[in-house]
Amino acid sequence: MFPTLKLFHSLPCPDKPHCTRHNCLFSHSPDLNHIPITPVPLDSPKPTPAPPPKQPPSAAAVASTSIPAKRSVGSPLRFAAPSNGATSNSEPPAKFQKVGTSKRPIAVPSAPQTSSNGVPVLRVNAAQSQVAVPVRQAMLKSLYDHFVILYEHILPNNPTLAAEHALKQEEEVYKKSSKLTYRNAVISSIAALKRRPKPDSAGHASVGSEADVLAREEMRKKVAALRLSAAQLEPYVLSLDEMRMWGYVVEVPPGPGGDRPHEEGAVMTCERCAQKFLVKRREEADECRFHWGRAFSSKVNGEKRRVFTCCSRTPDEEGCQTGPHVFYESNAEDLHRRHAFTHTRTPADSKDGAATSDTALDVVALDCEMIYTTGGMRVARVSVIDAAGKEIFDEYVRMDEGVEVIDFNTRFSGITEENLAGAVLPLAAVRRSMDAFINANTIIIGHALENDLKTLRMIHHRCVDTAVLFPHTAGPPYRRALRALAKEYLGQTIQAAGAAGHSSVEDSVATLDLVRWHVVNGRKPAPKPTPTAARTSTAAASDYI
Repeated sequence: MFPTLKLFHSLPCPDKPHCTRHNCLFSHSPDLNHIPITPVPLDSPKPTPAPPPKQPPSAAAVASTSIPAKRSVGSPLRFAAPSNGATSNSEPPAKFQKVGTSKRPIAVPSAPQTSSNGVPVLRVNAAQSQVAVPVRQAMLKSLYDHFVILYEHILPNNPTLAAEHALKQEEEVYKKSSKLTYRNAVISSIAALKRRPKPDSAGHASVGSEADVLAREEMRKKVAALRLSAAQLEPYVLSLDEMRMWGYVVEVPPGPGGDRPHEEGAVMTCERCAQKFLVKRREEADECRFHWGRAFSSKVNGEKRRVFTCCSRTPDEEGCQTGPHVFYESNAEDLHRRHAFTHTRTPADSKDGAATSDTALDVVALDCEMIYTTGGMRVARVSVIDAAGKEIFDEYVRMDEGVEVIDFNTRFSGITEENLAGAVLPLAAVRRSMDAFINANTIIIGHALENDLKTLRMIHHRCVDTAVLFPHTAGPPYRRALRALAKEYLGQTIQAAGAAGHSSVEDSVATLDLVRWHVVNGRKPAPKPTPTAARTSTAAASDYI
């Protein structure tokens, strides 16, 4: 046995009277009867002082008690904790603190940019994007590749269209999907692109992002369902005063008309370069250098100057295109001398008490294409559609006897030498053909319609003009372009053939749809008095002479 260290000899044995242990660790001395107790000092409770009166907190105090959004990694407060292991009440743990807004951040392209190979570049804030930017860029490239395949027939005239629509499509998909569904949503969009028919013009129904196509189709159905009637359009018909203000010819000018059909050999002022020139037919015409675009005011480096839309050159610089000298006339008397003005025919009257059928329509839309000739600007194509948008007349016009072509003006008219070579009817015959569906009571719809009626030498008092329905912000005589109105209100791109020119059928359909749109969505004009029955051309003309 090991010897004892006598560590418990100062304590009495608890079994002292009856202890049977031979070598007891405790003391059996009779002097030890009580267990010594070590006193532990206790602090007496102190009285709680009365709270001081409340004072409004200072700005510094408010700032000191506010919960910081985030602490730097090296901040000592980041690692501070109470010594007793309890959680501090001054602020919640960092993982429970809300930083930023609870709304899901959206990262969309800030501006369309393309790489060297034409693929658009997605410029977004990576911190705000729920989907990794490289993933979105890869999906954007796939969308772009399929838009290029879809637009293969229209990309030469619209080189940026695929990039613009790919960016817009990716943005639409991102906004309506989550991180988990984004990739599948893009794949579904690509599958939908493959099902679209390839467009042959920028105004085709297949052009645009998915939202564009759906919105256009919805509007198209709504507008197409509306068949315009004369009663609906009556408030939109221009009054005679309005027609005069917008440059319409409302009466037959004095003189026999048609006595001087051309000015070949005469000296006129060129409409393009404003120089005097001798009028010659196309084969002999002198060359002119001009700008085919319009001049507009632009700011360059803070300096305001006028430049041309075609080449961004100033009026002081040399023109960007060459062509023959041409002239244009707008005066009613001059136009009357080239080819006589006439009124549209009166409605058919009943004979012997029996009503005769008049084939004229209540509503038509009309557009013309013009070319430059030795007789000024003359009509070369006439297109007319009915109130349902169905084409009822589309003819090229043969020039009058002695009138020769100077410039086909193909960039704007779409007319070529081959088109006009097949023309059979002169203007007088075209006017007689149009009498089958237009009389004095027919409402004619057009854009800047006074120009079409002038070149047709037609006087008509029942006109609806989209240039007046959708006015320019600067007021008359300024007017908005038809293609701008079609893009804004119909979501259609027209006149996108570039140097190939316009189509009068396309323009007349766009004009009709704009009026339909205005009837459905636009502000209704003040009602006008119902016109009396149409008068004969002679009687109507006598009122204005």
